[in-house]
Amino acid sequence: MQPRWEMVESRPHEEIERLSRQAKVPYTIARILLNRGMETPEAVERFFSPSPTQLHDPFLLPGMEKAVDRIIEALQGRERVAIYGDYDVDGITSVSMLYLFLRDLGGDVVAYIPDRQNEGYGISQAGLDEVKKMGADLVISVDCGITSVAEALYAKSLGLDLIISDHHEPADEMPDALAVLDPKCKDSSYPFNELAGVGVTFKLAQGITKTLGLDPDYAFRYIDLVALGTAADIVPLVNENRVLVKEGLEKLNVSPEVGLASLIESAGVRGGKIDVGQIVFNIAPRINAVGRMGSAMRAVQLLTTRDAQQAREVAQVLEQENRRRKEIDNDTLGQALEEIRYTMNPSERNSIVLAREGWHSGVIGIVASRLIERYYRPTVMISVENGMGKGSARSVSNFDIFNALKACSDLLEQFGGHKYAAGLTIPAENIPAFKQRFEEACKELMTEDDLVRKVKIESEILLDEITPEVVQTLKRFEPFGPQNTRPTFVTRDLGTAYPPRIVGQNHLKLVATQNGTQFEAIGFNLGERIDSFLNGRRDFEMVYVIEENEYQNRKTTQLRIKDLR
Repeated sequence: MQPRWEMVESRPHEEIERLSRQAKVPYTIARILLNRGMETPEAVERFFSPSPTQLHDPFLLPGMEKAVDRIIEALQGRERVAIYGDYDVDGITSVSMLYLFLRDLGGDVVAYIPDRQNEGYGISQAGLDEVKKMGADLVISVDCGITSVAEALYAKSLGLDLIISDHHEPADEMPDALAVLDPKCKDSSYPFNELAGVGVTFKLAQGITKTLGLDPDYAFRYIDLVALGTAADIVPLVNENRVLVKEGLEKLNVSPEVGLASLIESAGVRGGKIDVGQIVFNIAPRINAVGRMGSAMRAVQLLTTRDAQQAREVAQVLEQENRRRKEIDNDTLGQALEEIRYTMNPSERNSIVLAREGWHSGVIGIVASRLIERYYRPTVMISVENGMGKGSARSVSNFDIFNALKACSDLLEQFGGHKYAAGLTIPAENIPAFKQRFEEACKELMTEDDLVRKVKIESEILLDEITPEVVQTLKRFEPFGPQNTRPTFVTRDLGTAYPPRIVGQNHLKLVATQNGTQFEAIGFNLGERIDSFLNGRRDFEMVYVIEENEYQNRKTTQLRIKDLR
């Protein structure tokens, strides 16, 4: 189904002219900045120059003072501190960053991440037993724990002090922990509630740094890990997240931690040129793979080692696990597509729920995302084993899948997550009822419009308006990510200089021309659209983003096609 093109309503010409003049930016850039809420030259400058001075005071987070005081007490008393995290990239980087931070302060620190297959997500009694065996007195959960009500009581019964650091949605009942740090808590008036788990962990490190009277830069020693976890968790890249990712990318490109440097090398990513896209598509999947396919502690070992030889060896393990993950991922996708073909018509439904024994619980989230790319329906994939299903839920734009799961909570053993992604466990006998209830919830909570993929267009321009000044100013919008995507343009009345062709694996390549101006354009996975240009028909209109392409040390401006007609 071709996406619907939606123009963002433009502000009045006089306002655009004013901002263009005052902020000294091209007119088309001023239009985009106004549409994104930047009304003054000061707001534009703040956006174009994110810096640590824009970060909020960590002590605005409720519970911070208590958490910091207890951790410092543990450091000074040489108590063993266990950092308990999640097995995704956000959790792994949270554990690694806090482990390095406390260890470098002289702390006695151990790390623990549950086994995805055997223990599942979050704090568990078995996991708390393990950290108790390790000799821990204090447990700090990172990127998990906000719904662990029973587990917090169990920690107390073991004589463990528990600090919860999380960013997920809390349930109605809060866990009884020594301190709870989560900007989404009802009692929180923290100015920004979209931090990743590693972002909340970083605020904790900032709080400790401040209380100990250390140089504020001390907390930034591991900022590359913060950027990695934040970018990988697909949180909005605005406000504090924008600052953390920008600062972290700078370190990642100049002097990454030893383990991260080995991972970048083994992934074949070009150091010095790493951006959010390369984190999301090249670096993060390799870290995720070890948590999906076995023990995520191998990734923690990589990210915390200072031994270059060990780092290279573990990076190779991650590379192998990622290849294995891809094979299982493709097999599972094939089985899911076959089941859909024989059992349902997605266009007549508001959701897709699939369940099967034998599916690897480590890849079902990836497969759910790939099904959404194809069918654009909220999707839940469930792997069934020994009468219990483990599920991964993924959503479409503007639909809160967490709310849909809430409507089915009596059928679920456990669930947690946020608007666009969630996890769940469910007794196998409840799956048929869940399929029906989830579909009803989606029908009730969604509009027909929610089921249509949309391309948002921020500005209509002519090709000759793509000047070097516009291209350079667009680079100042980086880092790109959710809520700060690359600006999208539309140009009409286009021609092609040469017949379009297919390159690589089904990518459409063409040279767009208009009134003597031309640019190379590429549409990834849009090879089938070449049919539109057959029979000599060459006039078209195109939605695209403007990028700088570097090939053989030569930089050119390239248009990346989002859609055309």
